[in-house]
Amino acid sequence: MPDSLPTPRLIIGPQELTSGSGGSYEHHDPATGNVQADVPLAGAADVDAAVAAARTAFPAWRDLDLNRRRDILLEIARKVLADQERLAAIATREMGMPNALAGTAAHLAADWFTYYAGWIGKCGGDVVPVPAGDAFDYVRDEPLGVIGAIIPWNGPLVSIGMKVAPALAAGNCVVLKPPENAPFTALRFAEIAADAGLPPGVFNVIPGTGEAGAALCAHPGVDKITFTGGGETARKVLTAAAQALTPVTLELGGKSANIVFPDADLDAAVAMAIGAGLVTLSGQGCMLPTRLLVHNDIYDDVVSRVTAGAQLLTVGDPWEPTTVMGPLATAAQLERVSAAVDSAVRDGSGTLLGGGARPSGLGSGYFYCPTVFGDVDPASDLAQKEIFGPVLSILRFGSDDEAVQLANDTPYGLAAYVHTRDLRRAHVLAAALDAGGVAVNGFPIVPSGAPFGGVKQSGFGREGGIWGLREFQRTKNVYIGLQ
Repeated sequence: MPDSLPTPRLIIGPQELTSGSGGSYEHHDPATGNVQADVPLAGAADVDAAVAAARTAFPAWRDLDLNRRRDILLEIARKVLADQERLAAIATREMGMPNALAGTAAHLAADWFTYYAGWIGKCGGDVVPVPAGDAFDYVRDEPLGVIGAIIPWNGPLVSIGMKVAPALAAGNCVVLKPPENAPFTALRFAEIAADAGLPPGVFNVIPGTGEAGAALCAHPGVDKITFTGGGETARKVLTAAAQALTPVTLELGGKSANIVFPDADLDAAVAMAIGAGLVTLSGQGCMLPTRLLVHNDIYDDVVSRVTAGAQLLTVGDPWEPTTVMGPLATAAQLERVSAAVDSAVRDGSGTLLGGGARPSGLGSGYFYCPTVFGDVDPASDLAQKEIFGPVLSILRFGSDDEAVQLANDTPYGLAAYVHTRDLRRAHVLAAALDAGGVAVNGFPIVPSGAPFGGVKQSGFGREGGIWGLREFQRTKNVYIGLQ
């Protein structure tokens, strides 16, 4: 196992602090349960210092030659790719992702930085038509200032690409709060960014719990909060941000429907149901298709294939090259998934077709078997609540309208998936589904140029493309009288 973890610390301007005012956290290796690091945590005093460092760095970063800003972001992208092996090792030790798959995150993050580097110097304001000779009126797109970014533990490097790249490209400085149980990717990224020429204070890292998050969200020196996480925490984010009327972007949870029609390529649909619904991040992803909606005509066939395929999945040591599913990220996450499955079995929310227990022979790691329920009650917690683990709920439908009704009948609206060869049906459902994004006949790696975000309880605001850049800009009108 590579000794890959960076030194646990807070990075505030030019300072690197090995203790914080918020105490410390024992980080456990998800694959073994053993303590592998003591993480210093930021408190309110550290948040104050980080925001002050960002505010001090902001004027110079905002006014930096645009070509230089672009080149720094491009260099960050190059160095992230060059560091792929170590970043993958950190992800494996940090949250248990199979090492053979973990290198993908570096490519995704590098793509986001490359994409947003390309916007620098190309996003200009407009000239507003006014009566000739009276005035000249134009619009400026300006950076907001200091961005408070709160990222999740299940994909920190990708989240950094989605949030930090557009914020920096727009000319902002960032105070990043990674969670206490996943600080190492952010710390390594900070090292990479500094090596690429990013000035001190432009990017600050303060690992912390909800205490640090609340202080960051309520801080009057923060100009915007961008948050990815759960709905319960998001309500606290909004409450704290309201104290200073700070605008917020929220990317929250999901219970995404994956709808399979009789005319679909069933081999591809089943492969995606297993690969995206169970294997990816061991089910710990907000946009994963955790509800499989199957037409009555093919229900038995699809259920049989999915159940058989789930039983063939290799759950085990994330350092083994044959492992496709590693452990859950924390003991608390394991307890949450176990409790949800046990409750569903007790309540008869569906028929347990496979899994539903911890695998044997894997010691004290946070492993859980891929779990499949059939004939799930659409009103049950199993169908309505985000479990965030390798648990797939399969429901029946008989018509297109029923499929849409079932898909929309949750509080969430992040993503939806449709499998059909009927182009008309694909477009009709894409319009009818309450989701921020709809994918037809595939599971997307969200392109850096596309908008990503949810509706309903899945949040608001968008990451990606010009939409993601505008989240970190403000519009100023300039009117110059000519008489």
